Formats: sequence, C-alpha cells, structure tokens
Amino acid sequence: MNKFMDLLENILLPIADKLNNNRYLTALRDGFMVALPLIIFGSIFVVIANFPFLDHIISKDAYTAYQNALGPASAATLSIMGLFVIIGIGYKLTQHYKGEAIYGGVVALASFLILTPQVVGKTTGVIPTAVLGAQGMFVGIFTAFISAELYRFFVQKNWTIKMPPGVPTAVSKSFSALIPITFTLTFFLVIRILFSLTPFETVQNFIYTIIQEPLTKLGSGLPATIVAVLLIQLFWFFGLHGQIIVNSVFDPIWYTLNDQNLKAFQAGHELPNIITKQFMDSFLVGMGGTGMTLGVVLLIFMIGRSRQLKELGKLGGPAGIFNVNEPIIFGLPIVMNPLVLIPWLLAPVVVTCITYFSMATGLVPKPAGVIVPWTTPIIINGFLATGNAWQGGVLQAVNLLVVMAIWWPFLKILDKNYYENEKSAGTIDISHNDEFSINKH
Repeated sequence: MNKFMDLLENILLPIADKLNNNRYLTALRDGFMVALPLIIFGSIFVVIANFPFLDHIISKDAYTAYQNALGPASAATLSIMGLFVIIGIGYKLTQHYKGEAIYGGVVALASFLILTPQVVGKTTGVIPTAVLGAQGMFVGIFTAFISAELYRFFVQKNWTIKMPPGVPTAVSKSFSALIPITFTLTFFLVIRILFSLTPFETVQNFIYTIIQEPLTKLGSGLPATIVAVLLIQLFWFFGLHGQIIVNSVFDPIWYTLNDQNLKAFQAGHELPNIITKQFMDSFLVGMGGTGMTLGVVLLIFMIGRSRQLKELGKLGGPAGIFNVNEPIIFGLPIVMNPLVLIPWLLAPVVVTCITYFSMATGLVPKPAGVIVPWTTPIIINGFLATGNAWQGGVLQAVNLLVVMAIWWPFLKILDKNYYENEKSAGTIDISHNDEFSINKH
C-alpha cells in the first residue's frame, strides 16, 4: 500500500503543482473560494427549508409559508452563485496582473450580464435567475477570463485617461478604467449582437445546444447511465452543475421509467425497470450529494490530520447528511483539483454498476417508483426507494463503504499535502497525538 501511495504521489503531485501555477486555473479556484462562504450559507438553509417529511408533519399552508420565509437565503446565494464566482475570477486574474482588481471583477460581471438574455417568458427587462447560477457557470467562467484579459490588454496599452495631480485617487482610478472598460464591454455587446443573428439567438442557447444534442442520442440502459454519470461528475469537476446539464436531457426518460415502476408496484406486478429517476436520486445523489461525498466526509473524520480538512469536515458534515454537498465540492476542493479526479469519476461508476447488478440479480428490489424527498438521509432513503425493503438500505451502506475505499488513498495524499503546507507555513503546531493548535507566533 505504501508503494502504491508513493506512486500516486509521484504521478499526481507534479500535475497538481503545474496546474496550480497556471494563472487561469488559479483564478478559477480562487474565484470559487470567494463564493464559498455564500455557498455554505445557502446550503445550510436549503437543508433547513427542505427538511425531510416536514410537509407531512405540518399543514400544507404552514409548510408553504415556512419555505417562503427561508427561501431568500438560498435564492440570494446558491441560486445566483455564478455571479459571485464570475466576480471572483475577474478580480483574482486582474490581481495576478497587478491591475486594479476590483475593476477586473466588475467588468467580468458586466460582460456576463451583457451576454445574458433579459427576458422571462414574454416579460422583458428581467434576468432569469437560472442563468445566474450554476446553469450559466460555463459561459460565466470564460466570459470572466476573456473580459479580464481584454481589460488588462487595454490598460497595458495605456489606453487610459490621465487625470492631473491633485485629483482624488478614487476619481483618478475611475477615469483611468473608463476606456479599458468601455472597449471590453463593447466587445461583448458585439458578440451578443452577432449571436442574435444566428438560429441560437444567445450564447447560452449555443452552449446548451452543443451539449444537449449529443446527450439525447445516448438513450437509457446501463451503458448510457454510466456515460451520464461520468458526464455529471466531469461537468462538476470543471465547476459546472452536472445535474442541470445532464438531467435536463435524461430526466424525461428516467421519470417515464420511474412511473412505469410505480404503476407496476401499485398493481403488485413485477417491476420492469432498474434505471429510473429514483435509482439516480437514491443510490447516487442520495448518498451525500453528487459524487456520494458523504463517504469523503466520514473519511475526513477518520484519517484527516490537516487543519483545513478537519474544519471542512465540520462544515460539510451536517449538510452532507441531507445530501447537500456544495461545501465539499467547493471547499475540498473537487473543482479543478487533479488529486481527486480519479476517485471523483471512478466511485460513482463503480457504485452504479454494483447497484445495477444487485438489482438485476434480485439481491435488492428494484426502485418502486416512489419519489423520496431528495434530502432524506442515507439508509432511510434506500429503504423507502425500494418500497420499504431493508435490502435498499443495506445496499446504500455497502456502496458507502465502497466509496470510502476508493477515496481513501487519494484523500490521504491530499490531506498529507495540506498538512505539509500548514507545517511549512507555520500555521500549526504538532503535538504527540497529531492534534493541531494555532501557532501564536
């Protein structure tokens, strides 16, 4: 095992170092870190607002009022998290070039808003929040990169307005940024106009179409499901909301199969399908969120030595129980982190195959078609999804152990890397029992 760990370190750490020295990937990572506190805040209130089975405990009107009262917490953070990431990327990339970082952030935001269609249904002058969140992240990330580079280019060309001495610094900086910002935003306005002349109409429609059309040809079945799972994981690795992109194509198929199982279950007939919507939601997402990161949280508590991972476990653990894992995705981080790419892609595929063949051989009942609330914790989730069969809960427990086994060597390397960095930075003291305390010096 030690030789295997050393081999992984020798392969992965050099790759990670090279990627960490790339200014774009560094800006992307740091941009997500800007949004992390807001993401964690929103994640907490998503759990509270969607607490499992609360709608069966209180009246329908009371439950609606309860959700409406707490809804703004996530609507103002998670639902528009793309905006914070875009500002963060523009800010950090401009800061890398020693420019006025705040202008890099705001020009990135303004550029993205210029590209964003301001219409909902027949109402104009409004921006759909969906494109301000994870759904619009892909366009937002590249817009932030390009806008920051354009802004830097115009500044370095000295296409700026020089104010005379004695003018307040804030005023001087504003006028200095005027021409670079104007040219940058004009570039994106031209891009928007050009796309409006195409059948796609908007940049967002263009991106969505070129991703959606290949997915629609996959169909259903185990091979297609594995491809869908891999795509979900891969999109998330690059900071894109994999569920929104992939599920928008597969949900109609999965829900149809789910409904067929429900009708057969209610009639007492044999269930026809293994792959259904509840198969995906209960035996993949229902184990701590996308990528089944509840296993990662448990491993952090078991083997984590670095202060960074220990604190992350405390933050991500409670939300992970209810299948909300943005704190882990953006805090570990999983986004653009080559040290975790292998388990991030491999574990869901392995669990998908184990679950499929367990149900195909009759060891575990197929999903009964019952829609289980997505925040329902593991074990209970599997029990209810299989029509109150204890085997469903046991299968989830087994899958959780599989995920932990796959993640263990990689998380060990990541933890060791963080631990060594903390030691070299002098932010921790090491005691005889490997517990850390903050260095006061």
